[in-house]
Amino acid sequence: MTDRWIVAGLGNPGPQYERTRHNVGHMVVDELAARTGEKFSVHKQSRAQIAETRLRPGGPRVVLVKPLTYMNVSGAPVVNILKFFGAAPDHLIVVHDELDIDFDTVKLKRGGGEGGHNGLRDISKVLGTKDYLRVRVGVGRPPGRMDTAAFVLKPFTTTEATALPLLLDTAADAVEKIIDDGLTAAQNSVHAR
Repeated sequence: MTDRWIVAGLGNPGPQYERTRHNVGHMVVDELAARTGEKFSVHKQSRAQIAETRLRPGGPRVVLVKPLTYMNVSGAPVVNILKFFGAAPDHLIVVHDELDIDFDTVKLKRGGGEGGHNGLRDISKVLGTKDYLRVRVGVGRPPGRMDTAAFVLKPFTTTEATALPLLLDTAADAVEKIIDDGLTAAQNSVHAR
């Protein structure tokens, strides 16, 4: 196995989903790629876009991943990338939207349940384990009686859109901190904000 890290940002393909809550995972890996000046290219064997980089000079190799499948079938592209690069599940970080966390909050964990998130559920099923790292980007709960599926497929509100760059920055920092210092140190730093 390699010490290479796989950072998968979950979302849906297509321009109609680009700025929606469900695509915040894509937005975070886009931020990480922008920081290193890397561009994404299609990795045909896995049905994903990838960018290979180092998040800091001399740091470990990192593969940033955006599955080209819909959210609920994210497992195959993510697992295919792990296999292609010879990475173990303990070197997988999945970045995703989280309804159970307030907007503008980032939480980190390893393993546990999927909280009804179909992208995570599919990754766990195809991977055969829930024991991988998650960067949970809070998008909050839908207002009133709005359907949660409709809520996550809507763009951020004007107020949220103003705060979104800082949220993406915090989540990208969290990914870097996990890779550099480990989960516990990253949790202590990120959860204290």
